[in-house]
Amino acid sequence: MDQRHYPEEIDLQKYWLVLRRRWLIISGMAVSTAALAGASAYSEKPQYKAQGQLLVQSSRTGFLTGVGERIGSLESLKREGNPLDTQAVVVQSLPLIQEVIQKLNLRDAQGQLLDAEDLKLKVETVVGTDVLKVSYASGDPKQASAVVNELMKAYIASNVVTNRAEAKSAGEFIEQQLPRAQADLEIAAEVLQSFQNDNRIFALEKESLATVDTLKTLADQINQSRSQLAEVSAQQNLLDQRVDMPVEQAIDSASLSQLPSVQSALGDLQKIQTQLATERTRYRAGHPSVVALERQEAALKSVLQERIGNAVPGNDGVEASDLQMSTLRQKFTADAVQLQAQRLGLEQKVATLTQLQATYRDRASTIPNLVKNQDALERRLNIAKKTYETLRTRLQDIRVAESQTVGNARIIQEARAPKKAGSSKKPVYIGGGLAVGLMLGVAAAFLLDLIDRSLKSVKEAQSFFGYSLLGLIPRFKTHEAALPMDLSLTGISPRVVTATGPRSIIHEAYRMFQANLKFTSLDKKTRTILITSSISGEGKSEVAANLATTLAQSGKKVLLIDVNMRSPNQHHLWGMMNSMGLSNVIVDPDDLPQAIQEITQNLSLLTSGVMPPDPLTLLESEAMTHLMQKVSQQYDYVLLDGPSLVGMADAGILGKLADGVILVVRPGVVTSVGATAAKELLRRSNSNVLGIVANGVNLKQEPDSYFYYTSNNNTVGAEATTVSLV
Repeated sequence: MDQRHYPEEIDLQKYWLVLRRRWLIISGMAVSTAALAGASAYSEKPQYKAQGQLLVQSSRTGFLTGVGERIGSLESLKREGNPLDTQAVVVQSLPLIQEVIQKLNLRDAQGQLLDAEDLKLKVETVVGTDVLKVSYASGDPKQASAVVNELMKAYIASNVVTNRAEAKSAGEFIEQQLPRAQADLEIAAEVLQSFQNDNRIFALEKESLATVDTLKTLADQINQSRSQLAEVSAQQNLLDQRVDMPVEQAIDSASLSQLPSVQSALGDLQKIQTQLATERTRYRAGHPSVVALERQEAALKSVLQERIGNAVPGNDGVEASDLQMSTLRQKFTADAVQLQAQRLGLEQKVATLTQLQATYRDRASTIPNLVKNQDALERRLNIAKKTYETLRTRLQDIRVAESQTVGNARIIQEARAPKKAGSSKKPVYIGGGLAVGLMLGVAAAFLLDLIDRSLKSVKEAQSFFGYSLLGLIPRFKTHEAALPMDLSLTGISPRVVTATGPRSIIHEAYRMFQANLKFTSLDKKTRTILITSSISGEGKSEVAANLATTLAQSGKKVLLIDVNMRSPNQHHLWGMMNSMGLSNVIVDPDDLPQAIQEITQNLSLLTSGVMPPDPLTLLESEAMTHLMQKVSQQYDYVLLDGPSLVGMADAGILGKLADGVILVVRPGVVTSVGATAAKELLRRSNSNVLGIVANGVNLKQEPDSYFYYTSNNNTVGAEATTVSLV
């Protein structure tokens, strides 16, 4: 998971810590505003609230004009809002209030008539009803009820005048609309009549049902006729095969064979053909008898064709053999002729029925549109008729309404003079004042925190300097009258808690500091360490003394040197004399053994000595360099309690002499300006900064719990801030 923090992320814990740091300001402002609000509430006079009720019916304008029935969509939109809200505004209108003020002669403390805007009336709607509640609070209960009653009366009087004016306006409106509505009615009736005449409409619904039935009947008849046509066609085909000639030709042959002239010629021809057949059996072809009979046959055929042509002009294709039909063939021919006539009749019937079916289908397809158009025209006619009738009725109602003096509102409950004052708002005022005070306090807290340039937390200091955090020393208090564990250490300040107090969380903090310091010097041995701070007051001398004690308790041989010649402090912490110290040794190195004072077996102290006129010259001298080289060979650790970085160059010179520098930071004391200057000085001096030590930390105001210490196998939170020396 990506653990990066982006600038736009909101650090809620940071804001919470600001509130904890500034809780005194927040609580002070909250209590102050609550007290002021309470005092203001107690100073108010009691108020008596009178209340009356009005029943307000909806406006009759739409009823009188009938407009709502003609444009129902607009009326429905108008009714989406609550009409009572409009009437509530009317009740509170300035003209009505001014009328009440004048009738009741309401005056202010200077004797002037009250301004309408100063009379604070309240009008509320009762949900789900047509009732308005009118209320007014005043120090005089009788005046409160009089104002409410007079206002309701003024509203009703105004409502009557308004209704009569509306009725008159509605009458004028309807008189203008009546001629137009009558014209619309006549036009709608004419259009409907023309439509019915043009489309031959009498009863479309009945016509539609009849058309459906007719189409069904026609479909049945067409199917039946087609079935009969198929049957007749099949019979005709069979007879055509029996007759073995076209029907027309068979009809002609049967007709010709019945003529006397044709029958006579045909009989003579048949006799000659019989004789010829007999002679051919007796003689050969070319015999005179056969030839004579053939000539007679040809002559008779010619005579027969001539008589056929005379009987049926243009029909020369009939052979003599075609005229010699048997009785059965003639019957077949007669039946074929009859079937052909039936077929032609059925074909004509099918065609007629099909055409009639198409006509009814066309009519049926137009009926829906005709119904739709007729319905629209009928609706238009009905609307026009209803509008005309409604306007006439409304006009009669309006004439009656104009003569009435009754409004659409009435008083259902008059206001009575209240006997008890209204409920006190003192708790509300106090609660509101407390809430406002809290908000102002929070705003002031964040403003002060923004103005405050100090580094307020360990996390902020570490982020500002960019150095590793070696230790975190919680803020603690000590008992001045307590005795140290080792009676030989009498006179040591209780602030050197690692030497004077029992094992506590402060011990654990310095032991962790010692462990972290050891980890920083794994690659290169760090013997000489300068302990400094950005500005004075951050507790660097106290940290140096406690660290020295902790290192000595771990078996290391430690020399603590107070190199702050301008404002020395180590001799006060340890209860030692400062008659001979560092300044003396730099001048005369032979005084070193006498100047070093032994505190414990592993811990020694070299005080600052007599204050020189120019401490910087001594610190830059060769003697100081030789001294540091010498003591660094004799001791495991040499701790230098140096001056602060800002305002003096001493710490910068000492940083070059030491193997490493530890910067003591006290949250809430050092400012960003001082921290910036200290950081820049360390950078220019090329000092080896080992890290920072946060001193005097109030862990309750820290965003993270950096350390937890253990003592006697029990975990002890670092928030414990009291160290007992008993």
